Amino acid sequence: MIPKLSADQQQAPNEGGLLLDELDELFARFVAFPTIEARWAVVLWVMHAHCLDAFESTPRLALLSPEKGSGKTRVLEILSLVVPEPLHTVNISAAALFRIVDDQQPTLLLDEADTYLGPMVAKQHEDLRGLINAGHRRGAVVYRGEVSGKAVKVVEFKAFAAAALAGIGDLPDTIIDRSIVIPMKRRAPNEEVEPFRERLHRPQTSQLRARLEQWGEACVAELTDAWPELPHGITDRPADVWEPLCAIGDICGTTWAQRSRQATVVINNARLQRDPSWAVQLLADCQRIFTERNVDRLTTEALIEHLIAITESPWGDMRGNALDARKLARMLRKYDVKPADHRFGNDTRKGYTTEAFHDAWSRYLTPVAPVALVAPNPGYKGAGGDVAPTEDEVGYVIPSKTNNVNASSPKQGQQGQQGQHPSSTPTTIDTQGDLF
Repeated sequence: MIPKLSADQQQAPNEGGLLLDELDELFARFVAFPTIEARWAVVLWVMHAHCLDAFESTPRLALLSPEKGSGKTRVLEILSLVVPEPLHTVNISAAALFRIVDDQQPTLLLDEADTYLGPMVAKQHEDLRGLINAGHRRGAVVYRGEVSGKAVKVVEFKAFAAAALAGIGDLPDTIIDRSIVIPMKRRAPNEEVEPFRERLHRPQTSQLRARLEQWGEACVAELTDAWPELPHGITDRPADVWEPLCAIGDICGTTWAQRSRQATVVINNARLQRDPSWAVQLLADCQRIFTERNVDRLTTEALIEHLIAITESPWGDMRGNALDARKLARMLRKYDVKPADHRFGNDTRKGYTTEAFHDAWSRYLTPVAPVALVAPNPGYKGAGGDVAPTEDEVGYVIPSKTNNVNASSPKQGQQGQQGQHPSSTPTTIDTQGDLF
């Protein structure tokens, strides 16, 4: 829940809120972010890097785009001016990175990460991927063998460090699951930003960085004891990712408490819809079919026909062949969903029921958290030219505790009698875990 402030507290200037406002203006000047929530997330991430000692985990910041020239490197360049102990590099050996992180605990700014952490090359750089994965958790260490004369001794390296990664394409799922994913886009003709020159703007940001460092040192104790209430449905790994940013939002005033949760909901919902496995896509499409047709059972042939008719899904051409009854049964078997004999009118035929899907739907299809309009912040100056103006007035409304029922196991697809359809609760696709 967003903390309630007294009238005096609301009127008093909040140094943390002022710093976040200045960071927000800084990034808005030089980068056209895809959404205002993306920019807020980056701004809050900068603040979390200055008080890392307060948190049990540190989210990775993944700046990804389909093409070059999308502003990823520019974000890293600006980050290098305002984060503590920046290490901005495009290529570094695992051995060097182990030692630097162990000795200095820098803020890692890793550019062109797709060239050494992308899915096609990740197996060649398992040491680096392991460090990035392990280093999101306080107390994490990695072990390596070092040759000393004729002996080999095991050396322990501390791995905990904040990290931002920029790359084209994608990153391994294990990194994505620990990341705030910002899908950067090439700037549109109507999106104007100022030219960035490091030698000019580094002196201009030096005072801001010093204030950030002072604020971080002063707020570590308060943040260590913080337990922010997260938006409905943000649990497990996503909670690890977003808890530090929501904690910072809470102590920086009501405006940033709202913005931190709005960013949490919008970005996490987008992450859940990133290219799911075929098996999870199949679960989602089956739920959609049962819901749209308002039935609680379908024959195998009818279900396959409806699946193939979904043109945006792959069921009509799965590596050259359409989905058939055997493939359907094999893909659903891992979720304990199996065909059985059921009555269809006067006939008994093989088919599937919503009851068979209930458990899988509740576990692997995640409800979309709500984002609702709230009153605009009177002191907010506007988002600049990188987003639609109306997005400035969008905020996250946290459901009351009385409505927050069973957040980790939402009920979906409840079956009634013949003709009653599964729940129409909007869902996104949960891509966590090895599902296919």
